[in-house]
Amino acid sequence: MGFYLAQLLTGLANASSLFLIASGLSIIFGVTRIVNFAHGSFYMVGAYLAYSLVTWLDGGILGFWFSIVLAALLVGVIGLVVELIILRRIYHAPELFQLVATFGVVLIVQDATLAIWGAEDLLGPRAPGLDSAVRILGEPIPEYDLALIAIGPAVLLAIWLVFHRTRWGVLVRAATQDREMVGALGVNQAWLFSATFILGSFLAGLGGALQIPREAVSLQMDLSIIGEAFVVTVIGGMGSVSGAFIAAVLISVLNAFAILIFPQISIVLPFVVMAVVLIVRPYGIFGRPGSEHGGTEDPDQPLRLLSGKGAMMLAAAVMALALSPVFVADFTMILLVDVMVATLFAVSLHFMMGVGGMVSFGHAAYFGVGAYAAAMAVKLLGLGMIPAMLLAPFGAALAALFFGWFCVRLSGVYLAMLTLAAAQILWGVTFQWQDVTGGDDGILGVWPAAWASSDRVYFYIAFALCIGGIWALRRAAHSPFGYVLRGVRDSRIRAEAIGVDTRFHQWMGFTVAGAFAGLAGVVFAFSKGSVFPDALGIAQSIDGLIMVLLGGIHALAGPILGAAAFVLIEDWVTRLDYWRVIFGGIILVIVLLAPDGIAGGVNRLMRLLRRDAA
Repeated sequence: MGFYLAQLLTGLANASSLFLIASGLSIIFGVTRIVNFAHGSFYMVGAYLAYSLVTWLDGGILGFWFSIVLAALLVGVIGLVVELIILRRIYHAPELFQLVATFGVVLIVQDATLAIWGAEDLLGPRAPGLDSAVRILGEPIPEYDLALIAIGPAVLLAIWLVFHRTRWGVLVRAATQDREMVGALGVNQAWLFSATFILGSFLAGLGGALQIPREAVSLQMDLSIIGEAFVVTVIGGMGSVSGAFIAAVLISVLNAFAILIFPQISIVLPFVVMAVVLIVRPYGIFGRPGSEHGGTEDPDQPLRLLSGKGAMMLAAAVMALALSPVFVADFTMILLVDVMVATLFAVSLHFMMGVGGMVSFGHAAYFGVGAYAAAMAVKLLGLGMIPAMLLAPFGAALAALFFGWFCVRLSGVYLAMLTLAAAQILWGVTFQWQDVTGGDDGILGVWPAAWASSDRVYFYIAFALCIGGIWALRRAAHSPFGYVLRGVRDSRIRAEAIGVDTRFHQWMGFTVAGAFAGLAGVVFAFSKGSVFPDALGIAQSIDGLIMVLLGGIHALAGPILGAAAFVLIEDWVTRLDYWRVIFGGIILVIVLLAPDGIAGGVNRLMRLLRRDAA
C-alpha cells in the first residue's frame, strides 16, 4: 500500500510542475489565440536562470526561494520583450502564421542558452530545508515533492483570485470568451495581451525554476515539456486554467502507475488520453464551443491562383529542374531530391490546410507510414523497389483513412492536436516494436534497385513521382471535389444547407493528403537508404507547417516556395556555428516582412512593380 501511495504522490508532484507551464500556455492562448511553441523555451530559461541565481546567491532558504521567484519574473520580462518586438507586429496575421514566429523564437533561445550556459547538463542544488525524505507508510517521500504538491493548488488559488477578484482578471476572462467584444468596449487590447503574455511566461518560468532540485537543467527541456503541456491544455479545454489543473493531475497520475503496469506505453500515454478525451468531448473537459480558434478560415483571403506569368515561371522552374542533372554535381542532385520530397510533403499538407481548412500538427505520421511501408515491403516481404513504391502510399492512405475518421469531427486547434496525438501514437509503435520496425535503430539497407542506383537515375524517378504528385494535388484542388472542400472550409453551415456531406468530403480530403505525404515518404526512404522513427516525429510535422506557412497558405504556389526556401536555408545554415539563431532570425525576418508568406510578399512586389511601370 505504501508503494502505491508513493507512486501517487510522485504523480501529484509531477502534476504540479506540469500544471504551471500548462496554465500559462492556456492563459496565453485563451486571450491572444497564439499557439505558442516558445512556451517550452520560457520553461527552460526559467530553469537555467534559477540555477545561476541559486548557485550565485547561496543564501539558504530565503536565497533559494528568492532566486526561484526572481528567475520567474525575469522570464516574464523576456516574454514581454518577445511579445512587444515580434508578436505584436503580427497579431493581425493568420493565427497559425504566428506559430512560425514562435518556432523562430525557439531556435534563437536554444542557441542563446547554449552560448551562455554551454552544452553540458547542470545539476542544481537541493532546496534548503527540503533536502531530505519523510516516511509515509514505510516509503520514503522527498520533502520537496510534498512542497510541490502544495505549490500547485496554491498557484491555482492565486490565479483564481486574480481572475475573479480583480478588474484585470475580469477583462482577461472576457477576452477569453470574446476578445472582439472586449475591444469594442474600449479596452486597450494591446496592453491586455502584453499583461497576459507576462503572466503566462512567468508561470512557465516558475515551472522550470522549480525543477532544478528534481532534474538536471539541459537544452532538451524545452521540447521535452512542450508536447505534454499542449496535451494538458487541450484536455482541460483551451483557455481553462482549472481544466489544465485537472488534466495535469489526470495525465501525471496515470503515467505514474502506467510505468509499473506497462512501461512501454508511458511515452505515448498522454497522447492516447488526449485522443480519447477529444473523441468523447471535442472541446476538452472544461472547454466550450468557440474555443477551437486556430483554423485557416479567412474569407478576406481566398486561395489565390497563379497568374499567367506565375504559371510560366513555374513551368520554367520545372524545366530547369528536369535539366539540372546535366549541369550539377552529385551532391547537388541529392539536395534537389530533398527539395522535391519536402515540396511534395508541403503541398500535401497545404491541400489539407489551405484547400480543406483542416489544421494538422501531425502530418508527418503519413510521411513516416509511407517510408516504413516501403522499407518493410523490401526488407520483410522481399518486394522490389517498384512494387514497394506502388504499395506504400496505400498504407499511408489507410492510416489517414482510419485516423481521419476521428479527426474531421473536430475543428481548429482541437483537430490539430488530435492529428498530433495520432502521429505520436504511430511514432510510439514504431519506436517500441523492435522486431518489426527496428525500434530506435530503424530499418537500414533500403536502397534503390541496381538499375536505379545511380544518383542521376534516381533523381529522375524522384522527379517523376514528386512532380507528378504535386501536379495531381493541384488538379484535385481545381476539381469539383477541391471546390467543395473550399466551400466547406469557408462556410460549413452553408455547405450543409445545400446538401453537402461536409464530414465525408473532409475525410476524403484528409485521406488524399495522407496518401501523397506517404508518397513523399517513399521517395525519402529510398533516397536515404534507411528510415527511423524521427520520420513520424513532431519535428518533421513542424517542418511541414513551417514550409506551408512560410510560403503562404493562401496561394497554391506557397508550399512550393516555402519548401524550397526551407530546405535550401536549412542546408546552408546548418553548416555554420550557432545555426539555430541564424535560421530562427531568417524565419522572423520573413514573418515580419511578409505576414502572408513568401508568396504574398512576391505578389505584393509584383503589384508594386506593375504600378511603377504604369
